[in-house]
Amino acid sequence: MMRALVLLHRWLGVVFCLLFAMWFASGAVMHLVPFPALSEADRFAGLAPLQLSGVVHDPAEAVSASGLTNVRRVKVTQRTDGPVYLLFGPTNVVALRASDLSSAAVQSPSVALAIAEDYASRRQWDASAAGAAAPQSYDQWTLAGDFDRYRPLYRISLHDTQGTELYVSATTGEVVLNTTFRQRAWNYVGSVAHWIYPTVLRSHRGLWNRLLWWLSLLASIGAGAGALIGALQVFGCRGAPAYRGWQKAHHWLGLCCGTFVLTWIFSGFLSMDNGLLFSAGTPTDKEASSLAGAPPWSALPPDEIRSVANPVREMEWFAFGGKIYRRVRATADHQELFLAGATSSGQAFLRANDIDAAAARLAADCGTAAVVTSGNAYPIASTIPEAPVFRLTCGPEWFDIDGASGALLEKLDASRRAYRWLFDALHTLDFPVLIARPALRTILIILLCSGGFVFSMTGVILAWRRTATSLRA
Repeated sequence: MMRALVLLHRWLGVVFCLLFAMWFASGAVMHLVPFPALSEADRFAGLAPLQLSGVVHDPAEAVSASGLTNVRRVKVTQRTDGPVYLLFGPTNVVALRASDLSSAAVQSPSVALAIAEDYASRRQWDASAAGAAAPQSYDQWTLAGDFDRYRPLYRISLHDTQGTELYVSATTGEVVLNTTFRQRAWNYVGSVAHWIYPTVLRSHRGLWNRLLWWLSLLASIGAGAGALIGALQVFGCRGAPAYRGWQKAHHWLGLCCGTFVLTWIFSGFLSMDNGLLFSAGTPTDKEASSLAGAPPWSALPPDEIRSVANPVREMEWFAFGGKIYRRVRATADHQELFLAGATSSGQAFLRANDIDAAAARLAADCGTAAVVTSGNAYPIASTIPEAPVFRLTCGPEWFDIDGASGALLEKLDASRRAYRWLFDALHTLDFPVLIARPALRTILIILLCSGGFVFSMTGVILAWRRTATSLRA
């Protein structure tokens, strides 16, 4: 039994030791330089003020012209070529010109370039040397499924000192991502390496998922075998090997950081679960539709679009609890919320009684909505600073609802709550006590990843010697 365990650990170690070292090193980089993403504040900073004089048709007409059967939210935003309606269904989005309801899809690089230049100027970036590339479905930084409804994408290089590149959706004309040279360079040795994320592989999602699943499973088995051998050696079990030299260093380092190595590798394996062992945490389309209530968009007053006198950058209508709300935003951190058709008695966000009134549409056994406070063991936040996120407990299931937009953000059942601790907490030290102390959390992550890297390098040396010996034999 012991011999089989040693052989299993030895040869899995030979195959995976370099991968382990890379995972620890790139994991530390990932924590310091996250994968590029466009924050809500950055998105909003590039928006132009709405020119309502160019809006000829009202939101109800836009919904009718879109051809979508289940519109959940409508947004009007300003582009360089005029105001545009964006109509969102469960999985897709349609862009229509507010002047004549014709398609507002971006069909030429010159239009995309103009949009990007306007965005850059509002961010006070130098776009004097900007140039646009032909639209493409994927590149290294736009592989995630979040971009699917916006594809294809125009990549615009500003050729500025920061090496900034912007991505403009051909579907909506929105800037959906910006990256800098520094972000891209560090992410090649961070996220891209850690996730084994080259474009040629990651663009085939099924293949990439299966490869990472098996690699992380076998790595977990190898780490588990090593932990068991180390424990047996410490307790002096018969058949446990004696160590010297690099083997001894590997053994003692493993005892010192073995718990972290084992839990970190195993939780990394769980990151590839994708709903296989644990629920995915994503509300179903039926649940989202039930909460929205599917009110008739045709009931919107014809003058709804002109009910705002002050300059705004974005207006949005969303269905919630069988009603339609109008969301008016002038700045990234401030909004006003009205029932559609109302011009007064606005509020900043949805309130607990609004959530409670809609709860019966979601499930029959929902309790009273409660705000998810900072320090909650199951944290979640709105994209708007200070906006509440409400948690509805409906039997064994929890639903998190954004008080700013009415969006159903997450569904937590018992399985997903367990996953939160087995993956988030173990893999990123996402414990409430450490979230409240980000500097301490960063120090711990760097120290633990450094220990794991040194431990893995002793495995690399042993693997090299074992492979060389086997080849000579």
